[in-house]
Amino acid sequence: MDIHSLLFIQDLAIIMSVAGFITILCHRFKQPIVLGYILAGIIIGPYTPPFSFISDELTIKTLAELGVIFLMFSLGLEFNLHKLSRVGVAVFIAALAEIVLMMWLGYEIGRLFKWEKIDALFLGAILSISSTTIIVKALNELGLKKEYFAQLIFGILIVEDIFAILILTLLSSIALTGSLRIEDVLLNAAQLSSFFVVSLLLGVLLIPKLIGYIAKFNSDEMLLISVLGICFGFCLLVVKLDYSVALGAFIIGAVIAESKHMHRIEHLINPLRDMFSAIFFVSVGLLFQPSVLFEYFVPIVVIVIVVILGKVITCTLGLLATGQDGKTAVKTGMGLAQIGEFSFIIAGLGITLNVTSDFLYPMAVTISAITTLLTPYLIRYSDQVTDGIKVIVPKRAVMIFSLYRTWLQHIQPKSEDKVLRSVVKRSLLQVVINLFVIMAIFLGGAYIANSKLGDLLLVIGDKGLQQTLIWGAAFILSIPFLIANYRKMKALSMILAELSVSETMGSALSLNVRKVISELIPILSLVLSMGFVFAFSAGILPPMRLMIMILILAAILAVFLFPWWVKLHARLQINLLETLKENEPKGQ
Repeated sequence: MDIHSLLFIQDLAIIMSVAGFITILCHRFKQPIVLGYILAGIIIGPYTPPFSFISDELTIKTLAELGVIFLMFSLGLEFNLHKLSRVGVAVFIAALAEIVLMMWLGYEIGRLFKWEKIDALFLGAILSISSTTIIVKALNELGLKKEYFAQLIFGILIVEDIFAILILTLLSSIALTGSLRIEDVLLNAAQLSSFFVVSLLLGVLLIPKLIGYIAKFNSDEMLLISVLGICFGFCLLVVKLDYSVALGAFIIGAVIAESKHMHRIEHLINPLRDMFSAIFFVSVGLLFQPSVLFEYFVPIVVIVIVVILGKVITCTLGLLATGQDGKTAVKTGMGLAQIGEFSFIIAGLGITLNVTSDFLYPMAVTISAITTLLTPYLIRYSDQVTDGIKVIVPKRAVMIFSLYRTWLQHIQPKSEDKVLRSVVKRSLLQVVINLFVIMAIFLGGAYIANSKLGDLLLVIGDKGLQQTLIWGAAFILSIPFLIANYRKMKALSMILAELSVSETMGSALSLNVRKVISELIPILSLVLSMGFVFAFSAGILPPMRLMIMILILAAILAVFLFPWWVKLHARLQINLLETLKENEPKGQ
Protein backbone atom coordinates (compact mmCIF):
# COMPACT_ATOMS: atom_id res chain seq x y z
CA MET A 1 0.00 0.00 0.00
CA ASP A 2 1.44 3.41 -1.01
CA ILE A 3 1.83 6.23 1.51
CA HIS A 4 -1.04 8.27 0.02
CA SER A 5 -3.53 5.41 0.47
CA LEU A 6 -2.26 4.80 4.01
CA LEU A 7 -2.70 8.47 4.95
CA PHE A 8 -6.19 8.50 3.45
CA ILE A 9 -7.27 5.47 5.53
CA GLN A 10 -5.68 7.08 8.58
CA ASP A 11 -7.62 10.33 8.02
CA LEU A 12 -10.87 8.44 7.47
CA ALA A 13 -10.32 6.37 10.62
CA ILE A 14 -9.68 9.50 12.69
CA ILE A 15 -12.71 11.33 11.29
CA MET A 16 -15.12 8.45 11.82
CA SER A 17 -13.76 7.52 15.27
CA VAL A 18 -13.87 11.05 16.66
CA ALA A 19 -17.21 11.81 15.00
CA GLY A 20 -18.66 8.55 16.38
CA PHE A 21 -17.46 9.33 19.92
CA ILE A 22 -18.75 12.92 19.83
CA THR A 23 -22.15 11.90 18.41
CA ILE A 24 -22.54 9.36 21.24
CA LEU A 25 -21.99 12.23 23.69
CA CYS A 26 -24.46 14.40 21.77
CA HIS A 27 -27.07 11.65 21.92
CA ARG A 28 -26.36 11.12 25.62
CA PHE A 29 -26.86 14.83 26.41
CA LYS A 30 -29.72 15.26 23.87
CA GLN A 31 -27.85 17.64 21.55
CA PRO A 32 -28.17 17.77 17.70
CA ILE A 33 -25.98 15.22 15.91
CA VAL A 34 -24.95 17.79 13.29
CA LEU A 35 -23.40 19.88 16.05
CA GLY A 36 -21.38 16.81 17.09
CA TYR A 37 -19.96 16.42 13.57
CA ILE A 38 -18.90 20.09 13.51
CA LEU A 39 -17.30 19.77 16.97
CA ALA A 40 -15.42 16.66 15.78
CA GLY A 41 -14.04 18.66 12.86
CA ILE A 42 -12.98 21.46 15.18
CA ILE A 43 -11.19 19.02 17.51
CA ILE A 44 -9.14 17.35 14.76
CA GLY A 45 -8.80 20.49 12.62
CA PRO A 46 -5.55 22.28 11.75
CA TYR A 47 -6.46 25.41 13.75
CA THR A 48 -6.97 23.61 17.08
CA PRO A 49 -3.85 23.01 19.25
CA PRO A 50 -1.64 21.13 19.55
CA PHE A 51 -1.59 19.96 15.90
CA SER A 52 -3.74 18.80 12.99
CA PHE A 53 -4.79 15.16 12.94
CA ILE A 54 -5.60 15.28 9.21
CA SER A 55 -2.87 14.66 6.64
CA ASP A 56 -4.69 14.98 3.30
CA GLU A 57 -7.21 17.82 3.48
CA LEU A 58 -7.68 17.84 -0.32
CA THR A 59 -9.04 14.27 -0.35
CA ILE A 60 -11.30 15.05 2.60
CA LYS A 61 -12.59 18.08 0.70
CA THR A 62 -13.41 15.83 -2.28
CA LEU A 63 -15.32 13.47 0.00
CA ALA A 64 -17.09 16.50 1.48
CA GLU A 65 -18.25 17.42 -2.05
CA LEU A 66 -19.82 13.96 -2.22
CA GLY A 67 -21.46 14.84 1.08
CA VAL A 68 -23.01 17.93 -0.53
CA ILE A 69 -24.36 15.79 -3.39
CA PHE A 70 -25.91 13.19 -1.07
CA LEU A 71 -27.23 15.90 1.26
CA MET A 72 -28.91 17.82 -1.56
CA PHE A 73 -30.11 14.58 -3.15
CA SER A 74 -31.79 13.62 0.12
CA LEU A 75 -33.37 17.07 0.39
CA GLY A 76 -34.69 16.54 -3.13
CA LEU A 77 -36.22 13.23 -2.04
CA GLU A 78 -38.01 15.10 0.77
CA PHE A 79 -39.28 17.63 -1.80
CA ASN A 80 -41.89 16.34 -4.22
CA LEU A 81 -44.53 17.91 -6.43
CA HIS A 82 -47.35 16.65 -4.21
CA LYS A 83 -45.87 18.49 -1.22
CA LEU A 84 -45.27 21.58 -3.37
CA SER A 85 -48.92 21.62 -4.48
CA ARG A 86 -49.99 21.78 -0.81
CA VAL A 87 -47.50 24.45 0.24
CA GLY A 88 -49.98 27.30 -0.17
CA VAL A 89 -49.68 31.06 -0.06
CA ALA A 90 -48.96 31.27 3.70
CA VAL A 91 -45.59 29.53 3.64
CA PHE A 92 -44.57 31.25 0.39
CA ILE A 93 -45.15 34.69 1.91
CA ALA A 94 -43.40 33.73 5.16
CA ALA A 95 -40.38 32.27 3.31
CA LEU A 96 -40.09 35.22 0.93
CA ALA A 97 -40.36 37.73 3.80
CA GLU A 98 -37.69 35.87 5.78
CA ILE A 99 -35.24 35.55 2.86
CA VAL A 100 -35.56 39.17 1.70
CA LEU A 101 -35.28 40.69 5.17
CA MET A 102 -32.44 38.45 6.34
CA MET A 103 -30.44 39.14 3.18
CA TRP A 104 -30.92 42.86 3.73
CA LEU A 105 -30.04 42.65 7.45
CA GLY A 106 -26.95 40.54 6.75
CA TYR A 107 -25.75 42.98 4.10
CA GLU A 108 -26.33 45.99 6.39
CA ILE A 109 -24.52 44.29 9.30
CA GLY A 110 -21.53 43.60 7.04
CA ARG A 111 -21.41 47.21 5.88
CA LEU A 112 -21.85 48.39 9.48
CA PHE A 113 -18.66 46.55 10.42
CA LYS A 114 -16.95 48.02 7.33
CA TRP A 115 -16.56 44.71 5.47
CA GLU A 116 -16.21 44.52 1.71
CA LYS A 117 -19.49 44.64 -0.23
CA ILE A 118 -19.06 41.08 -1.54
CA ASP A 119 -18.50 39.81 2.04
CA ALA A 120 -21.62 41.65 3.20
CA LEU A 121 -23.62 40.24 0.29
CA PHE A 122 -22.50 36.67 1.00
CA LEU A 123 -23.26 37.18 4.71
CA GLY A 124 -26.82 38.18 3.81
CA ALA A 125 -27.20 35.04 1.70
CA ILE A 126 -25.67 32.88 4.47
CA LEU A 127 -28.22 34.18 7.00
CA SER A 128 -31.25 33.90 4.70
CA ILE A 129 -31.70 30.09 4.56
CA SER A 130 -32.66 27.93 7.54
CA SER A 131 -31.33 24.40 7.98
CA THR A 132 -33.57 21.55 6.84
CA THR A 133 -31.26 18.90 8.31
CA ILE A 134 -31.03 20.50 11.75
CA ILE A 135 -34.75 21.28 11.97
CA VAL A 136 -35.87 17.80 10.88
CA LYS A 137 -33.51 16.15 13.37
CA ALA A 138 -34.65 18.48 16.17
CA LEU A 139 -38.36 17.90 15.47
CA ASN A 140 -37.78 14.13 15.27
CA GLU A 141 -35.95 14.08 18.58
CA LEU A 142 -38.70 16.16 20.22
CA GLY A 143 -41.47 14.00 18.68
CA LEU A 144 -43.17 17.02 17.06
CA LYS A 145 -42.86 16.12 13.36
CA LYS A 146 -46.63 15.51 12.97
CA GLU A 147 -47.69 18.82 14.55
CA TYR A 148 -49.38 21.46 12.36
CA PHE A 149 -46.67 24.07 12.94
CA ALA A 150 -44.06 21.48 11.88
CA GLN A 151 -45.92 21.00 8.58
CA LEU A 152 -45.76 24.78 8.04
CA ILE A 153 -42.02 24.65 8.78
CA PHE A 154 -41.52 21.92 6.17
CA GLY A 155 -43.48 23.97 3.63
CA ILE A 156 -41.34 27.05 4.27
CA LEU A 157 -38.19 24.93 3.97
CA ILE A 158 -39.33 23.67 0.55
CA VAL A 159 -39.78 27.25 -0.69
CA GLU A 160 -36.44 28.28 0.88
CA ASP A 161 -34.63 25.41 -0.85
CA ILE A 162 -35.92 26.61 -4.22
CA PHE A 163 -34.88 30.22 -3.52
CA ALA A 164 -31.51 29.02 -2.22
CA ILE A 165 -30.71 27.48 -5.60
CA LEU A 166 -31.50 30.83 -7.27
CA ILE A 167 -29.34 32.64 -4.69
CA LEU A 168 -26.40 30.32 -5.43
CA THR A 169 -26.73 31.03 -9.15
CA LEU A 170 -26.98 34.80 -8.67
CA LEU A 171 -24.02 34.89 -6.28
CA SER A 172 -21.90 33.00 -8.81
CA SER A 173 -22.87 35.54 -11.47
CA ILE A 174 -22.10 38.50 -9.20
CA ALA A 175 -18.77 37.03 -8.13
CA LEU A 176 -17.69 36.43 -11.75
CA THR A 177 -18.95 39.71 -13.26
CA GLY A 178 -18.48 41.97 -10.24
CA SER A 179 -21.90 43.58 -10.71
CA LEU A 180 -25.60 42.86 -10.36
CA ARG A 181 -27.83 44.31 -13.05
CA ILE A 182 -31.58 43.84 -13.03
CA GLU A 183 -31.50 42.33 -16.52
CA ASP A 184 -28.90 39.78 -15.33
CA VAL A 185 -31.13 38.88 -12.38
CA LEU A 186 -34.17 38.43 -14.63
CA LEU A 187 -32.22 36.42 -17.21
CA ASN A 188 -30.65 34.18 -14.55
CA ALA A 189 -34.03 33.68 -12.89
CA ALA A 190 -35.67 32.83 -16.23
CA GLN A 191 -32.87 30.44 -17.23
CA LEU A 192 -32.86 28.72 -13.84
CA SER A 193 -36.66 28.50 -13.70
CA SER A 194 -36.95 27.05 -17.20
CA PHE A 195 -34.14 24.57 -16.54
CA PHE A 196 -35.74 23.58 -13.22
CA VAL A 197 -39.23 23.14 -14.69
CA VAL A 198 -38.14 21.29 -17.84
CA SER A 199 -35.79 19.02 -15.86
CA LEU A 200 -38.64 18.12 -13.52
CA LEU A 201 -41.08 17.54 -16.39
CA LEU A 202 -38.74 15.40 -18.49
CA GLY A 203 -37.46 13.65 -15.40
CA VAL A 204 -40.95 12.79 -14.12
CA LEU A 205 -41.90 11.50 -17.58
CA LEU A 206 -38.83 9.27 -17.94
CA ILE A 207 -37.04 8.48 -14.67
CA PRO A 208 -39.88 6.87 -12.62
CA LYS A 209 -40.60 4.47 -15.51
CA LEU A 210 -36.89 3.59 -15.79
CA ILE A 211 -36.65 3.04 -12.02
CA GLY A 212 -39.84 0.96 -12.11
CA TYR A 213 -38.29 -1.29 -14.78
CA ILE A 214 -35.06 -1.69 -12.78
CA ALA A 215 -36.98 -2.37 -9.56
CA LYS A 216 -38.73 -5.34 -11.19
CA PHE A 217 -35.48 -7.33 -10.92
CA ASN A 218 -35.87 -7.10 -7.13
CA SER A 219 -32.16 -6.44 -6.61
CA ASP A 220 -31.28 -3.70 -4.12
CA GLU A 221 -27.73 -3.60 -5.44
CA MET A 222 -28.89 -3.06 -9.03
CA LEU A 223 -31.37 -0.38 -7.95
CA LEU A 224 -28.81 1.49 -5.80
CA ILE A 225 -26.11 1.49 -8.49
CA SER A 226 -28.59 2.61 -11.15
CA VAL A 227 -29.91 5.46 -9.00
CA LEU A 228 -26.37 6.60 -8.21
CA GLY A 229 -25.54 6.50 -11.92
CA ILE A 230 -28.58 8.67 -12.69
CA CYS A 231 -27.70 11.05 -9.85
CA PHE A 232 -24.03 11.57 -10.75
CA GLY A 233 -24.78 11.65 -14.48
CA PHE A 234 -27.32 14.44 -14.04
CA CYS A 235 -24.97 16.32 -11.69
CA LEU A 236 -22.29 16.15 -14.40
CA LEU A 237 -24.75 17.57 -16.96
CA VAL A 238 -25.66 20.42 -14.62
CA VAL A 239 -22.00 21.27 -13.99
CA LYS A 240 -21.36 21.26 -17.76
CA LEU A 241 -24.18 23.83 -18.06
CA ASP A 242 -22.36 26.05 -15.49
CA TYR A 243 -24.81 25.44 -12.64
CA SER A 244 -23.82 24.17 -9.20
CA VAL A 245 -23.60 20.46 -8.43
CA ALA A 246 -25.96 21.14 -5.50
CA LEU A 247 -28.66 22.17 -8.00
CA GLY A 248 -28.26 18.95 -9.98
CA ALA A 249 -28.44 16.74 -6.90
CA PHE A 250 -31.51 18.55 -5.62
CA ILE A 251 -33.41 18.37 -8.94
CA ILE A 252 -32.69 14.68 -9.59
CA GLY A 253 -33.68 13.91 -5.99
CA ALA A 254 -36.99 15.73 -6.53
CA VAL A 255 -37.54 13.74 -9.75
CA ILE A 256 -36.84 10.39 -8.10
CA ALA A 257 -39.17 11.42 -5.25
CA GLU A 258 -42.01 10.93 -7.77
CA SER A 259 -41.17 7.24 -8.12
CA LYS A 260 -43.39 4.78 -6.25
CA HIS A 261 -40.13 3.07 -5.19
CA MET A 262 -38.93 6.27 -3.49
CA HIS A 263 -39.08 4.85 0.04
CA ARG A 264 -37.01 1.83 -1.01
CA ILE A 265 -34.46 4.13 -2.68
CA GLU A 266 -34.39 6.37 0.39
CA HIS A 267 -33.71 3.33 2.58
CA LEU A 268 -30.75 2.36 0.33
CA ILE A 269 -29.37 5.90 0.07
CA ASN A 270 -29.62 6.82 3.77
CA PRO A 271 -26.43 5.00 4.92
CA LEU A 272 -24.40 6.65 2.13
CA ARG A 273 -25.97 10.00 2.93
CA ASP A 274 -25.20 9.62 6.64
CA MET A 275 -21.58 8.71 5.97
CA PHE A 276 -20.75 11.39 3.41
CA SER A 277 -22.82 14.13 5.06
CA ALA A 278 -20.95 13.33 8.30
CA ILE A 279 -17.68 13.91 6.42
CA PHE A 280 -19.15 17.13 4.99
CA PHE A 281 -20.06 18.53 8.42
CA VAL A 282 -16.72 17.38 9.85
CA SER A 283 -14.97 19.21 6.99
CA VAL A 284 -16.97 22.30 7.97
CA GLY A 285 -15.50 22.02 11.46
CA LEU A 286 -12.00 21.56 10.02
CA LEU A 287 -12.18 25.13 8.69
CA PHE A 288 -13.20 26.60 12.03
CA GLN A 289 -10.59 29.03 13.38
CA PRO A 290 -10.83 29.73 17.15
CA SER A 291 -8.96 33.00 16.59
CA VAL A 292 -11.90 34.22 14.48
CA LEU A 293 -14.24 33.66 17.42
CA PHE A 294 -12.19 36.02 19.58
CA GLU A 295 -11.30 38.52 16.86
CA TYR A 296 -14.90 38.81 15.61
CA PHE A 297 -16.67 38.18 18.92
CA VAL A 298 -18.88 41.29 18.73
CA PRO A 299 -20.05 40.72 15.10
CA ILE A 300 -20.78 37.05 15.90
CA VAL A 301 -22.92 37.94 18.93
CA VAL A 302 -24.76 40.62 16.94
CA ILE A 303 -25.38 38.26 14.01
CA VAL A 304 -26.63 35.42 16.25
CA ILE A 305 -29.14 37.79 17.87
CA VAL A 306 -30.21 39.10 14.46
CA VAL A 307 -30.62 35.54 13.08
CA ILE A 308 -32.86 34.46 15.95
CA LEU A 309 -34.95 37.62 16.25
CA GLY A 310 -35.02 38.33 12.51
CA LYS A 311 -36.22 34.87 11.50
CA VAL A 312 -38.76 34.62 14.32
CA ILE A 313 -40.24 38.07 13.58
CA THR A 314 -40.32 37.78 9.77
CA CYS A 315 -41.84 34.28 9.73
CA THR A 316 -44.33 35.18 12.46
CA LEU A 317 -45.49 38.34 10.69
CA GLY A 318 -45.64 36.56 7.32
CA LEU A 319 -47.87 33.81 8.73
CA LEU A 320 -50.02 36.25 10.70
CA ALA A 321 -50.61 38.21 7.48
CA THR A 322 -52.13 35.07 5.91
CA GLY A 323 -54.47 34.41 8.83
CA GLN A 324 -52.54 31.85 10.92
CA ASP A 325 -53.11 32.08 14.67
CA GLY A 326 -50.47 33.75 16.81
CA LYS A 327 -49.33 30.62 18.66
CA THR A 328 -48.75 28.65 15.46
CA ALA A 329 -46.98 31.59 13.79
CA VAL A 330 -44.56 32.13 16.71
CA LYS A 331 -43.78 28.39 17.06
CA THR A 332 -43.06 28.17 13.33
CA GLY A 333 -40.77 31.20 13.45
CA MET A 334 -38.85 29.87 16.44
CA GLY A 335 -38.37 26.53 14.69
CA LEU A 336 -36.63 28.26 11.77
CA ALA A 337 -34.22 30.41 13.80
CA GLN A 338 -30.90 28.92 12.69
CA ILE A 339 -28.61 28.48 9.70
CA GLY A 340 -27.02 25.26 8.45
CA GLU A 341 -26.01 23.23 5.41
CA PHE A 342 -27.01 25.72 2.71
CA SER A 343 -25.13 28.44 4.57
CA PHE A 344 -21.97 26.31 4.44
CA ILE A 345 -22.51 25.68 0.73
CA ILE A 346 -22.91 29.43 0.11
CA ALA A 347 -19.86 30.26 2.23
CA GLY A 348 -17.90 27.51 0.44
CA LEU A 349 -18.89 29.05 -2.90
CA GLY A 350 -17.23 32.29 -1.84
CA ILE A 351 -14.02 30.41 -1.03
CA THR A 352 -14.14 28.40 -4.29
CA LEU A 353 -14.60 31.56 -6.36
CA ASN A 354 -11.93 33.31 -4.25
CA VAL A 355 -14.09 36.41 -3.69
CA THR A 356 -14.77 36.39 0.07
CA SER A 357 -12.47 37.07 3.01
CA ASP A 358 -10.96 34.24 5.07
CA PHE A 359 -12.97 35.06 8.19
CA LEU A 360 -16.42 34.57 6.63
CA TYR A 361 -16.51 30.74 6.46
CA PRO A 362 -15.38 30.08 10.05
CA MET A 363 -17.76 32.81 11.19
CA ALA A 364 -20.64 31.03 9.41
CA VAL A 365 -19.59 27.80 11.16
CA THR A 366 -19.59 29.51 14.56
CA ILE A 367 -23.00 31.14 14.02
CA SER A 368 -24.45 27.85 12.80
CA ALA A 369 -23.04 25.96 15.79
CA ILE A 370 -24.54 28.46 18.26
CA THR A 371 -27.96 28.61 16.57
CA THR A 372 -27.98 24.81 16.13
CA LEU A 373 -27.36 24.41 19.85
CA LEU A 374 -30.26 26.76 20.61
CA THR A 375 -32.76 25.29 18.10
CA PRO A 376 -34.16 22.43 20.26
CA TYR A 377 -34.62 24.83 23.17
CA LEU A 378 -36.33 27.46 21.01
CA ILE A 379 -38.79 24.81 19.75
CA ARG A 380 -39.28 23.22 23.19
CA TYR A 381 -40.03 26.51 24.96
CA SER A 382 -41.99 28.18 22.14
CA ASP A 383 -45.30 27.74 24.03
CA GLN A 384 -43.92 29.63 27.04
CA VAL A 385 -42.62 32.39 24.76
CA THR A 386 -46.04 32.63 23.10
CA ASP A 387 -47.73 32.91 26.50
CA GLY A 388 -45.27 35.67 27.44
CA ILE A 389 -45.98 37.56 24.21
CA LYS A 390 -49.74 37.37 24.90
CA VAL A 391 -49.19 39.23 28.17
CA ILE A 392 -47.14 41.96 26.46
CA VAL A 393 -49.28 42.53 23.33
CA PRO A 394 -51.99 45.20 23.87
CA LYS A 395 -55.57 43.89 23.92
CA ARG A 396 -56.49 46.35 21.16
CA ALA A 397 -53.90 44.77 18.83
CA VAL A 398 -55.27 41.29 19.63
CA MET A 399 -58.81 42.49 18.87
CA ILE A 400 -57.74 44.04 15.53
CA PHE A 401 -55.96 40.82 14.51
CA SER A 402 -59.02 38.76 15.48
CA LEU A 403 -61.19 40.97 13.26
CA TYR A 404 -58.61 40.63 10.46
CA ARG A 405 -58.70 36.80 10.67
CA THR A 406 -62.50 36.87 10.63
CA TRP A 407 -62.42 39.09 7.53
CA LEU A 408 -59.99 36.70 5.78
CA GLN A 409 -62.28 33.76 6.51
CA HIS A 410 -65.29 35.75 5.31
CA ILE A 411 -63.76 36.53 1.91
CA GLN A 412 -62.88 32.89 1.25
CA PRO A 413 -64.60 31.72 -1.97
CA LYS A 414 -67.76 29.62 -1.80
CA SER A 415 -67.66 25.96 -2.80
CA GLU A 416 -68.87 26.59 -6.35
CA ASP A 417 -66.38 29.44 -6.74
CA LYS A 418 -63.61 27.20 -5.44
CA VAL A 419 -64.19 24.75 -8.28
CA LEU A 420 -64.04 27.56 -10.84
CA ARG A 421 -60.93 29.06 -9.24
CA SER A 422 -59.30 25.63 -9.22
CA VAL A 423 -59.97 25.24 -12.96
CA VAL A 424 -58.61 28.72 -13.72
CA LYS A 425 -55.56 28.23 -11.50
CA ARG A 426 -54.77 24.84 -13.03
CA SER A 427 -55.12 26.24 -16.55
CA LEU A 428 -52.88 29.23 -15.81
CA LEU A 429 -50.29 26.89 -14.27
CA GLN A 430 -50.28 24.84 -17.49
CA VAL A 431 -49.82 28.04 -19.52
CA VAL A 432 -46.86 29.09 -17.36
CA ILE A 433 -45.29 25.63 -17.62
CA ASN A 434 -45.64 25.73 -21.40
CA LEU A 435 -43.91 29.13 -21.45
CA PHE A 436 -41.04 27.71 -19.39
CA VAL A 437 -40.72 24.82 -21.85
CA ILE A 438 -40.64 27.27 -24.78
CA MET A 439 -37.98 29.33 -22.99
CA ALA A 440 -35.93 26.20 -22.33
CA ILE A 441 -36.11 25.13 -25.99
CA PHE A 442 -34.77 28.45 -27.25
CA LEU A 443 -32.21 28.84 -24.45
CA GLY A 444 -31.03 25.32 -25.30
CA GLY A 445 -30.84 26.29 -28.96
CA ALA A 446 -28.78 29.36 -28.09
CA TYR A 447 -26.45 27.22 -25.96
CA ILE A 448 -25.96 24.71 -28.80
CA ALA A 449 -25.40 27.45 -31.38
CA ASN A 450 -22.78 29.22 -29.25
CA SER A 451 -20.85 26.09 -28.25
CA LYS A 452 -18.87 23.38 -30.01
CA LEU A 453 -21.96 21.19 -29.90
CA GLY A 454 -23.45 23.23 -32.74
CA ASP A 455 -20.46 22.48 -34.98
CA LEU A 456 -20.75 18.77 -34.18
CA LEU A 457 -24.48 18.60 -34.94
CA LEU A 458 -24.41 20.81 -38.04
CA VAL A 459 -21.21 20.72 -40.07
CA ILE A 460 -21.85 23.98 -41.92
CA GLY A 461 -19.19 26.54 -42.69
CA ASP A 462 -21.59 29.48 -42.56
CA LYS A 463 -22.20 30.31 -38.88
CA GLY A 464 -25.23 32.46 -39.71
CA LEU A 465 -26.92 29.62 -41.63
CA GLN A 466 -26.12 27.23 -38.76
CA GLN A 467 -27.82 29.53 -36.24
CA THR A 468 -30.79 29.98 -38.57
CA LEU A 469 -31.32 26.22 -38.83
CA ILE A 470 -31.03 25.82 -35.05
CA TRP A 471 -33.53 28.67 -34.47
CA GLY A 472 -35.92 27.14 -37.01
CA ALA A 473 -35.68 23.70 -35.38
CA ALA A 474 -36.30 25.26 -31.94
CA PHE A 475 -39.35 27.11 -33.25
CA ILE A 476 -40.84 23.98 -34.79
CA LEU A 477 -40.25 22.08 -31.52
CA SER A 478 -42.08 24.82 -29.64
CA ILE A 479 -45.19 24.74 -31.90
CA PRO A 480 -47.13 22.16 -29.78
CA PHE A 481 -46.65 24.32 -26.68
CA LEU A 482 -47.60 27.54 -28.48
CA ILE A 483 -50.78 25.86 -29.79
CA ALA A 484 -51.54 24.45 -26.33
CA ASN A 485 -51.23 27.91 -24.77
CA TYR A 486 -53.47 29.44 -27.43
CA ARG A 487 -56.15 26.80 -26.88
CA LYS A 488 -55.90 27.07 -23.09
CA MET A 489 -56.16 30.87 -23.17
CA LYS A 490 -59.10 30.55 -25.60
CA ALA A 491 -60.97 28.43 -23.05
CA LEU A 492 -60.07 30.77 -20.18
CA SER A 493 -61.13 33.84 -22.15
CA MET A 494 -64.55 32.30 -22.75
CA ILE A 495 -64.94 31.71 -18.99
CA LEU A 496 -63.78 35.27 -18.28
CA ALA A 497 -66.20 36.65 -20.89
CA GLU A 498 -69.10 34.81 -19.26
CA LEU A 499 -68.19 36.05 -15.78
CA SER A 500 -67.31 39.65 -16.63
CA VAL A 501 -70.21 40.58 -18.92
CA SER A 502 -73.70 40.40 -17.43
CA GLU A 503 -76.23 38.58 -19.56
CA THR A 504 -79.08 40.71 -20.88
CA MET A 505 -81.83 38.94 -22.78
CA GLY A 506 -81.60 39.84 -26.45
CA SER A 507 -78.66 42.18 -25.94
CA ALA A 508 -76.45 42.14 -29.04
CA LEU A 509 -73.94 44.36 -27.24
CA SER A 510 -73.32 41.73 -24.54
CA LEU A 511 -72.74 39.07 -27.16
CA ASN A 512 -70.32 41.29 -29.09
CA VAL A 513 -68.34 42.24 -25.96
CA ARG A 514 -68.04 38.59 -25.00
CA LYS A 515 -66.87 37.73 -28.49
CA VAL A 516 -64.23 40.47 -28.41
CA ILE A 517 -62.93 39.30 -25.02
CA SER A 518 -62.88 35.63 -26.05
CA GLU A 519 -60.92 36.46 -29.24
CA LEU A 520 -58.64 39.22 -27.96
CA ILE A 521 -57.12 37.43 -24.93
CA PRO A 522 -55.86 34.37 -26.91
CA ILE A 523 -54.33 36.65 -29.57
CA LEU A 524 -52.60 38.77 -26.91
CA SER A 525 -51.29 35.62 -25.22
CA LEU A 526 -49.92 34.40 -28.55
CA VAL A 527 -48.20 37.77 -29.12
CA LEU A 528 -46.74 37.55 -25.60
CA SER A 529 -45.50 34.02 -26.28
CA MET A 530 -43.81 35.20 -29.48
CA GLY A 531 -42.23 38.00 -27.46
CA PHE A 532 -40.75 35.34 -25.18
CA VAL A 533 -39.44 33.50 -28.24
CA PHE A 534 -37.68 36.57 -29.64
CA ALA A 535 -36.36 37.68 -26.22
CA PHE A 536 -34.78 34.34 -25.31
CA SER A 537 -33.36 33.66 -28.75
CA ALA A 538 -32.00 37.14 -29.41
CA GLY A 539 -28.45 35.80 -29.76
CA ILE A 540 -29.35 33.44 -32.62
CA LEU A 541 -32.17 35.30 -34.39
CA PRO A 542 -31.84 34.80 -38.15
CA PRO A 543 -31.99 37.70 -40.67
CA MET A 544 -35.49 39.11 -41.17
CA ARG A 545 -36.04 37.49 -44.58
CA LEU A 546 -35.06 34.02 -43.37
CA MET A 547 -37.04 34.45 -40.15
CA ILE A 548 -40.20 35.34 -42.10
CA MET A 549 -39.71 32.24 -44.28
CA ILE A 550 -39.36 30.06 -41.17
CA LEU A 551 -42.48 31.61 -39.59
CA ILE A 552 -44.48 31.01 -42.79
CA LEU A 553 -43.28 27.39 -42.90
CA ALA A 554 -44.17 26.98 -39.21
CA ALA A 555 -47.63 28.47 -39.82
CA ILE A 556 -48.24 26.02 -42.68
CA LEU A 557 -47.12 23.10 -40.50
CA ALA A 558 -49.32 24.35 -37.65
CA VAL A 559 -52.38 24.45 -39.92
CA PHE A 560 -51.89 21.08 -41.60
CA LEU A 561 -50.57 19.24 -38.55
CA PHE A 562 -52.80 20.98 -36.00
CA PRO A 563 -54.65 17.82 -34.84
CA TRP A 564 -51.36 15.91 -34.56
CA TRP A 565 -49.73 18.71 -32.49
CA VAL A 566 -52.76 18.79 -30.17
CA LYS A 567 -52.70 15.01 -29.70
CA LEU A 568 -48.94 15.05 -29.07
CA HIS A 569 -49.20 17.68 -26.33
CA ALA A 570 -52.27 15.98 -24.83
CA ARG A 571 -50.46 12.64 -24.75
CA LEU A 572 -47.47 14.20 -22.96
CA GLN A 573 -49.77 15.90 -20.46
CA ILE A 574 -51.73 12.70 -19.79
CA ASN A 575 -48.52 10.69 -19.28
CA LEU A 576 -47.25 13.31 -16.84
CA LEU A 577 -50.48 13.37 -14.82
CA GLU A 578 -50.70 9.57 -14.78
CA THR A 579 -47.11 9.31 -13.53
CA LEU A 580 -47.76 11.84 -10.77
CA LYS A 581 -50.99 10.14 -9.73
CA GLU A 582 -49.49 6.64 -9.88
CA ASN A 583 -46.47 7.63 -7.82
CA GLU A 584 -48.30 9.75 -5.25
CA PRO A 585 -47.12 8.59 -1.83
CA LYS A 586 -49.78 6.70 0.09
CA GLY A 587 -51.38 8.46 2.98
CA GLN A 588 -50.50 11.93 1.78
